Amino acid sequence: MLGGGGLVAANVYASATEGGFGESAQQSNPSGSDQLPASGTVTIDCPDVGQKLTNVPSAAKSQVDAELATLDQQITEAYTRLAATRQAQANDGNYVQNAILGPLKDKRTDVMGRIKADYQQVGGTAPDSIDGLANCTAMTADPAQNASGSQGDNGQQSTGGQATGGQASGGQATGGPVASDFVDITTVAPNVPAKPDTTRDASTGTFTTLCGANANGNHNTDNVIVAPGVANGAHHLHDYVGNQKVDAFSSNDTFLQGGTSCENKDDLSAYYWPVVRVQDGTQDFDQNADGGGKEGNVGKILVAKQAQIEYVGSPTGKVVAMPQFLRIITGDAKAFTNGPGNANAHWSCTGFENKVQLTDKYPICPQGSDVVRTFAFQSCWDGQNIDSANHRTHVAFADANGNCAGGFKAIPQLTMRLVYSVPQPVIQNGQVKNAYAVDGFPEQLHKPITDHDDFISVMTGNLMNQVVDCINSGRDCGAGAGEQPQDTPSPSPDASSGGSAGADPGNSGGEQSAQPPTTSPGTAPSGDGGGVGGDYDDHESATPKVSASPKVSASPKVSASPKAYATPSSAGTDAAVQPQNGSDDEPSSGSGAAVGTQTPSAGGDAPSAGSQTEPQAVTGGLAETGTHLWPAAAGTVLMILGLVFLLRTRRRF
Repeated sequence: MLGGGGLVAANVYASATEGGFGESAQQSNPSGSDQLPASGTVTIDCPDVGQKLTNVPSAAKSQVDAELATLDQQITEAYTRLAATRQAQANDGNYVQNAILGPLKDKRTDVMGRIKADYQQVGGTAPDSIDGLANCTAMTADPAQNASGSQGDNGQQSTGGQATGGQASGGQATGGPVASDFVDITTVAPNVPAKPDTTRDASTGTFTTLCGANANGNHNTDNVIVAPGVANGAHHLHDYVGNQKVDAFSSNDTFLQGGTSCENKDDLSAYYWPVVRVQDGTQDFDQNADGGGKEGNVGKILVAKQAQIEYVGSPTGKVVAMPQFLRIITGDAKAFTNGPGNANAHWSCTGFENKVQLTDKYPICPQGSDVVRTFAFQSCWDGQNIDSANHRTHVAFADANGNCAGGFKAIPQLTMRLVYSVPQPVIQNGQVKNAYAVDGFPEQLHKPITDHDDFISVMTGNLMNQVVDCINSGRDCGAGAGEQPQDTPSPSPDASSGGSAGADPGNSGGEQSAQPPTTSPGTAPSGDGGGVGGDYDDHESATPKVSASPKVSASPKVSASPKAYATPSSAGTDAAVQPQNGSDDEPSSGSGAAVGTQTPSAGGDAPSAGSQTEPQAVTGGLAETGTHLWPAAAGTVLMILGLVFLLRTRRRF
């Protein structure tokens, strides 16, 4: 009995302190100093002031842009303080409000007052749309679930007490991502709907430009579109291809002198996106720099093995030329706190692109398959402006039929497809090893839904007119046009790693289409930015197309509304993550990681993804519990046998 009791006690103690069953917050954050306090605060949610400013006087634009950058810097500083004061928060339940959120509100109030003054100084009317936006809130999670990084109350995800900067054991960044940000793509139900038919007037041509994948390491943490003139305005690192002189201080004149990495030297356009890092403990060149390690963006930078850039047409009519210096941002770098309305990046794996597209999950691809990021930019332009105050309302997505509403004009739609060789993440005991993630604002916790892409159109030598003519006439033009993509079958989980990386999933149809936004272009309700979906297009892939007639697209389409294929984590409907190759855990039957039930965004109804199951947690499942508790079971048997032996001995004597 004593021996059995000892086994039970030892096993209960081990289960309470090790990963997995009964895991504690201390173990989920091995660094020990950043564990989540009782309040469960994981990050700071501040209203996005910039999205409310839709009509900034041109004379006040530079001052307003600088003030908006100051607001971002204030949030970063507040989040850094949040992450560095976990012990104080544990000792004082009011610490977050009194020491972090209260002072932040005061600072934001001052900035918004200056923004109003900037309007008035140039004869404008102070915007009332930003009234009441100074107050930020603490995004919380259920402390009892922090250990596994699972969904907490309010539908938010716990970070297990993760803070900004540095790394925990095993190379995992202490600012995220967490296990629930990943999903085994082989367990997700197909969610890519069939594409619609094109009309007789459709512009079905394509124009491909080859600009490389930033092998020369052209990086900075600026964002000349959102925060011109402000160093580190993005607070995260970008890859740049195309124009080679793009930073916070660039101008239109600079772009014309910048040179290009594109094969066509008349394409001086700037294409840039957040870098992807693998969190394997490796530090990169910016480990001690602003926008890098100082702001939680840690790990080895991965260069895309393929960066395919293509312009495609409209399914309902001809396109017109983009104006020179047109700026477009697709996706939302703050979507984790803003919500999914403007999210528009898609994640998949080679061999699965015409079956599964994800917005709020990083896919875990099987052996022989590569990670794919896909973007389809807005393809409707207001016909007048190269930018707008909130960088959204001058462009929009097409409606359900592919039409541009409200007087907007169809322009060539920029599509991009980035392919990465990513070491396969492994989920063990509710923790993710070998995690990968995009760079982002630190308070966004490296969520996949925050992925985004930026573009400045700078074509010279009549190149844009050539692009338009090619697309409208139904031809395949540009570098690599008309090449036949490889036909790659879907890899199986045990497929050889020598599969064709980056090949498209074949020409068998089933291409991805889009649901439209219901918001009319040119309006900006609640930061919606004139649309929340991608366009219906006959050619939304960035890969070269087959030039046979009738045209057959060789790669999947990018969906539109809602742009989040799986409901964003902020909505509390994360898909379950199944243990991967190398995991000690076996997946239990019936717990497939199908994408949760779609929640329509403001942009329109979600397309049905078929019968789907609610997400199932993997930590604490029966198989896992049995693995951890077999010593306790053995001890219990010994205790029972000892008791029986004592009773029989008592009767005998």
